[in-house]
Amino acid sequence: MKWLTAKSIFIGGVVIALLVFGYFKIPELLNLNYAQTDSEILEAHLGETEESVLSILKPRPKVTHIQTPEPVKAVYMTSWVAGTKERRYKIVDLIDETELNAVIIDIKDYSGRISFEVYDPYLKEIGSVEKRIPDIAEFIQELHDKNIYVIGRISVFQDLYLTEKLPDLAVSRASDGKIWRDRKGISWFDPGAKEIWDYAVAIGKEAYNIGFDELNFDYIRFPSDGDMRDIYYPFSDGMVKVEVLLNFFAYLHENLKESGAVLSADLFGMTTTNTDDLNIGQFLEYTLPYFDFVSPMVYPSHYPKGWRGIEKPAEEPYKVVKYSMDKAVKRLKAIGYDPLKLRPWLQDF
Repeated sequence: MKWLTAKSIFIGGVVIALLVFGYFKIPELLNLNYAQTDSEILEAHLGETEESVLSILKPRPKVTHIQTPEPVKAVYMTSWVAGTKERRYKIVDLIDETELNAVIIDIKDYSGRISFEVYDPYLKEIGSVEKRIPDIAEFIQELHDKNIYVIGRISVFQDLYLTEKLPDLAVSRASDGKIWRDRKGISWFDPGAKEIWDYAVAIGKEAYNIGFDELNFDYIRFPSDGDMRDIYYPFSDGMVKVEVLLNFFAYLHENLKESGAVLSADLFGMTTTNTDDLNIGQFLEYTLPYFDFVSPMVYPSHYPKGWRGIEKPAEEPYKVVKYSMDKAVKRLKAIGYDPLKLRPWLQDF
């Protein structure tokens, strides 16, 4: 089980995710509009027959949003669990019976599938939907009726499915130009590919319009494992990784700030203690202006043997988490940010 929380005690969990399009060329993708309202849809389809436009228009469910709790104490739910009533209500009961007040649900995970039906013509055309949660709007409303805050997790650059459809945007092997894969066999988009930035924005807008209160962006980084000697970035080659991601963070913020959604970012746990970018482009201070909350994944099992003199970090979670978060708090205070902007993930086996 995975948890997320804020204040002086920090708790959380982790995930992966992907994106999926359809059989479309890049120019066609660039010409699609991710309309959000009926008027925008109509404008995007000027010149088409009334019948074809009406087939696209579909009444959106009325949605509500609730304020971010202080502090947030959330538990993570995969899209498959969220789509299985018997399993999801066990977690809802847990929230009802404890001090938990929020839930994180996968909007898009490592498989690349958006987990519910979409209304946006742009996303429909891409074809990445797999209806794992057939009643997402109704479920979110049930959670809101219980005053449960709903966070949607979007994995951005790690992508098994869509990289096969758009290999020119994917991280490739330097040796032969074919799609590069990490040690788990998962492929990635180059974080410098702006088409994927637009895709992430479109998914975020759609999710907020369906009822998610907060958009949580994960895998917003460069790859970290696999054959790193045989890797090529078609868009980011020669660029400074941290600057590529800084531009992406600013783009997300600029294009989602009017939506009303709360934005959060997941970072490697060691961004709290390292002053370099860990060769993945993540630097703690560079996320702070663009997200309402930043969630370091301070998982003791992910720390190397002997870290800070701790022989087996996974066996001493308190030391790992406390040291990491103390460092993060100090860094935020040093530049004038409220440390309650930190809301880390924690492991629980």
